[in-house]
Amino acid sequence: MKSQARVVVIGGGIVGVSSLYHLAKKGWSDVVLIERKELTSGSTWHAAGLVGQLRSSASITQVLKYSVDLYKKLDRETGLATGWKMTGCLRLATNADRWIEYKRLATTAQSFGMEMHLLSPAEVKKMWPLMNVEDLVGASWLPTDGQASPSDIAQSLAKGARMHGAKIFEGVRVG
Repeated sequence: MKSQARVVVIGGGIVGVSSLYHLAKKGWSDVVLIERKELTSGSTWHAAGLVGQLRSSASITQVLKYSVDLYKKLDRETGLATGWKMTGCLRLATNADRWIEYKRLATTAQSFGMEMHLLSPAEVKKMWPLMNVEDLVGASWLPTDGQASPSDIAQSLAKGARMHGAKIFEGVRVG
């Protein structure tokens, strides 16, 4: 391992390898990642992998929307599956305040070019016939939300980073 680099990313979880991937993809040379154990050996390997894009913060919504777009194509770029499945997300409102929140989120979604539908209880029942909708005020449906495998995404990002010239060192002790 070299004694210095332009950028050193510490930690081989999904955030670390994503940072490395994006730097390398932008053409940054001399970027490395160091991990004390193995890639994804921390909290990434047991994360749920649910990817809901719409948040009350515009910046987080933009990052999550970008992430979904990346997950859709990353496996083609690297040859490693990410486990991405676009399952959609159904959010249920059982009171008037929550329903107002979903209506506001629908406006936010529209401003980001995201598809979001507001559904009546009858429409929800049609989507999911086994659901009891007696106490339901309404629901929102985001068809582009989904789930992925965080470890697989991290491995794919790591491969992509290497493909663009980044170096990854595992089993590194610091101190």
